[in-house]
Amino acid sequence: MANTESKSSLIVPGDATASCWSCGTMRATHFCSACGKVQPPVPVDYFSFFGFPRKLNLDAALLEKEFYALSRRLHPDVFVQSATQERSWSLEQSSLLNDAYRTLKDPIKRTEYLLRLEGVELEEQSKQATEKARATGELKKQVVPPDLLEEVFELNMHLEELRAQKKMGEDDPALLEEIGKAKLSLEEKNGALFSELKSEWKEWDAAVDSGSEDERKTIRDKMLDVVNRRNYIRNLLRDVNEAIES
Repeated sequence: MANTESKSSLIVPGDATASCWSCGTMRATHFCSACGKVQPPVPVDYFSFFGFPRKLNLDAALLEKEFYALSRRLHPDVFVQSATQERSWSLEQSSLLNDAYRTLKDPIKRTEYLLRLEGVELEEQSKQATEKARATGELKKQVVPPDLLEEVFELNMHLEELRAQKKMGEDDPALLEEIGKAKLSLEEKNGALFSELKSEWKEWDAAVDSGSEDERKTIRDKMLDVVNRRNYIRNLLRDVNEAIES
């Protein structure tokens, strides 16, 4: 059999070193390197699934290459003639592959995922969480960034005024202009925060190489702050767009 394994499928993360279920050879992460049989999934994080370290500056081209290489080998259609158990493992591995790829290819999702791996929780800023909080009366875990307090207060007042005007069929160009200026300011802040986050990626990756636990924790907390602020602004922009378009 020709060796068509992708690089990541030859890497055994953590202690996933059990023998191949089929031939008894030391197994690889996804396939046995000796007989090529698909292996049962092991509990690994998304970075390890692709054989990557927990770094944030990923090679997007390499990630895509690894994804398609594994997709071709793990797709359930390849195992239609195999035993039921092997078909099941293929389906599980393929599902995990898709989840891992969707998360790691998106720089923000990748950062949020790594933060969760590092034991920290993000403030809940999603629209779904907002609606749930309104329905249940529970408090949503979110904090207005201190530097935005005044701007957010004023913007929310403008948005409430805009919603009220629309209900009455009124139109105030001056109000829309003010909201437009606020939207532009938020978009600029959003872009600046993304640039700040990318600089923290470099620091994080360097700390991973140096092995400094204290340094990683410091950078982790900085990234958490940036991501929370960015998510807050992202959802403010969502509210602005909804108010303008409704």
